[in-house]
Amino acid sequence: MALICDGTEHTFRDIDQNSDRVACALQEAGINRGDRVALFLENSVELVTAVFGILKAGAVFVIINPTTKTKKLAYILNDCGVHALVAQPALARIVQPAIAQVPSLANVIWTGAAGEGPDSGLAWSDVMKEPHRLPADPGLIDLDLCTIIYTSGSTGSPKGVMLTHHNMTNTAWAISTYLENHPEDIVICVLPLSFDYGLYQVITGARVGFTVVLERSFAYPYQVLRQMDRHRVTGLPGVPTIFATLLQMAPFEGLDLSSLRYLTSTGAPFPPAHIRRLQELFPWARIYSMYGLTECTRVSYLDPSRLEDKINSVGKAMPNTEVYVVDEQGRRVGPGVVGELVVRGSNVMRGYWGKPEETSKRLRDGDIPGEKVLYTGDLFYMDEEGFLYFVGRKDDIFKCKGEKISPKEIENVLCELDGVAEAAVIGVDDPIEGKAIKAIVVPRDGVTLSEKQVRQHCRANLENYMVPKFIEIHRTLPRTPSGKIDKKTL
Repeated sequence: MALICDGTEHTFRDIDQNSDRVACALQEAGINRGDRVALFLENSVELVTAVFGILKAGAVFVIINPTTKTKKLAYILNDCGVHALVAQPALARIVQPAIAQVPSLANVIWTGAAGEGPDSGLAWSDVMKEPHRLPADPGLIDLDLCTIIYTSGSTGSPKGVMLTHHNMTNTAWAISTYLENHPEDIVICVLPLSFDYGLYQVITGARVGFTVVLERSFAYPYQVLRQMDRHRVTGLPGVPTIFATLLQMAPFEGLDLSSLRYLTSTGAPFPPAHIRRLQELFPWARIYSMYGLTECTRVSYLDPSRLEDKINSVGKAMPNTEVYVVDEQGRRVGPGVVGELVVRGSNVMRGYWGKPEETSKRLRDGDIPGEKVLYTGDLFYMDEEGFLYFVGRKDDIFKCKGEKISPKEIENVLCELDGVAEAAVIGVDDPIEGKAIKAIVVPRDGVTLSEKQVRQHCRANLENYMVPKFIEIHRTLPRTPSGKIDKKTL
């Protein structure tokens, strides 16, 4: 089985033949090799089918998060010169004003039956009714562009990360290698496919031959747990906010989750306190703490066998990848020295679409003549054994009372306090200190926490200069579309 979505099973043969139909429809509409085709719909079998159909047509797929508003949607469509769009009729009120501003866009396919979408455009149901035939061979090679994934735009306008077929096949191979995936795996995906972490569940599943249980979101956690029980799920990929929610729901009475073989977390630092609680809940499962960024998808993973002694680490480089830490002059530094992480490997992006200056800041000359390596913008250090430790985003680090503050270090301590579900730390303007430390804490359900309790815990476990000046207790934290804590909003 390739996919289980909305209670319906879809075989690899189903996806293969229906994606052929999509490819033929695109080619007949004039889509050529390298043209960009955007996808604006929720997680669904149509989204997965369209991805493979676009690739078979020789085009480049661009998945846009369905919560995106009209202005940003129009920006992305124009930025990469989209030629065709596959969209959900329910999102027409957002789509139609946007596509009116995109002169390059000539074709729209609306998912659903004829008459469900706007009058203009082609109905998905009509495409699926066509007799099966193979699309024309577009003549791709692995250096051709495969997808453009847009970053969240936290530091300005969204940037389109260009990934080739070689990038994606190498990454899917590396991930499935260290996770030891096999065709009998059943992996549940609650992450949006516009987020590369979610997308790779489908790509890796296609490579290995395992089943993906595709959910639209994590909005209804208990429903997700029921699906895990029902389908005997073996793999659960998530971000720390998802696992924080699950921990609040434990124990999972009436549910059998004994089939779970592994859990993976990336996208944000994984608090050690959460890892320990997950180990107690799922002692039979392997827990992978990982690190990655859109510009190269995945960088490292911590072997679960080293969790006990390396729980604060995100491990070592994944297969076929090399990482090292450099100082401000780009010189490699030794163990224990904090610097910027550099990545070299087949997972590294080609660059940012249409942004050569931004690309040159991230892709710089490496040690081998002619090779470009990725400067991540993230601060790390390595220990004597080569294990990586995340310190923080360069942009997140700030000075308070003359000392450098790493929000992650304080957040980890906050999560150790009994009753804390999540925590976020930011720097805020302060007339005396310049930047002051502000902590926002979310208690577990049914738990009451006071500012005094939190402050006492911080004073007992942190140096004086790291104790937050401001502490707020919130019921929830704002989220980005990919489920991370949205510190920009905070």
